[in-house]
Formats: sequence, structure tokens, C-alpha cells
Amino acid sequence: MCFGFASPPWISLAPSLVPLAGGSTSIDLKPLNTSETPDLPDDESASASLDTRVQQPRLWRADGWTAQVLKNEDDDGWAVAMIKDGEPEPALIGPWTMGRDKKNPKPLDGPAFSTLVKTATEFVRRHEQQLHASLHQSIAVTAGAGRVTVCLDIVPDEDNPYAVLSAQDDGGELLAELRVAASFKLSRASAIAWADNQFKKLD
Repeated sequence: MCFGFASPPWISLAPSLVPLAGGSTSIDLKPLNTSETPDLPDDESASASLDTRVQQPRLWRADGWTAQVLKNEDDDGWAVAMIKDGEPEPALIGPWTMGRDKKNPKPLDGPAFSTLVKTATEFVRRHEQQLHASLHQSIAVTAGAGRVTVCLDIVPDEDNPYAVLSAQDDGGELLAELRVAASFKLSRASAIAWADNQFKKLD
């Protein structure tokens, strides 16, 4: 199946959250003490644990997410990790607000947790959309007497990654399909050249 997908712009993350990895951010976050990261439930007790709401000053679990306030041992600051239920690693880690005593972190509460969940959920959704767009590309070109949609679907196999180049007419009928290298660059020029060559195997 051929997909056309436009990669959306990255969202503007709330200043209290930054990506753990794989995202672009202008906020620097020093390494955290990972030993303080909340323990995830074992498979045997996962359902019971994840259904239990927790509302503590530094640990809040609800709506499929866990927020954990952590000490940044490299300075006097604090951070908050957002962990999606069932995931082994945090989706986001970002700086957290200091409390009024300028020593302890500001306690988590309902409104703050809701904002954290909204931001983390949006970031994960955008990340998934960008990943989809990077693996599935399409370009519509004029070939002969009609329009043709040329697609490139990358299969990210760890041992032998490859891509499938395909072409469909305006009615969605498959005209050709060809296995190519995962490094193949789909552009308007390469799509037209393939169509002009009657969708034959590329050199």
C-alpha cells in the first residue's frame, strides 16, 4: 500500500519538558541519577499496578502515565520524568520547578500532572508521525498521459534494511513494484526517470 504523508512541524514543547533523546531542544539538561528512576512493574503484576492511581508530591500515576520528580545530583535542580505505562524508558525528561523553600521541588498536583501528560502525549504522537513520514514517502508525477504516484516504503530491518519502490495510477492500481536499497533517494527527478523508463529495474 502506498502512503502519502506530510511530516508535521515539531511541536513547541512546554519549557518544563525536553526530549530524553532523538528530539531537538534548546534546553540543556544535565545527567540525572538514573538509580532514582521509578521501578516499572513486573509483567505478573503489571495490570494491577498500572490500574492503581498514585498521588504523591514526587510521584503521580494516572491516565496511562507516571510522573516522577528526580534530583539532579550535578546541581541543586530537580527534574521530572514522564513514563508511559508499559514502556521501559521515559518518553520525556525535563527540569522541574523549585519549591518555595528554594531547596525542595514543587509538589506534583492534579493541574501540573495534566499539563505534563498533555505535553508528553503530544510529543510522542509527533515523534511517531515523523517516524512514519521518514519511512513512507510518496511523490505524484505526470507520466505519459496520466498522473502516477511513486512511493518509497523503507523496511528498517536490523540486519538487512531495504526499501520497496512502487507506482500506482490515479485509480490506485499497482503499476510496478521494485525492491531497492534503503538508501535510495526518492525525488521528483528519480520518480520521473523511473516512470519514463517504463518502471524497469534501476541500475
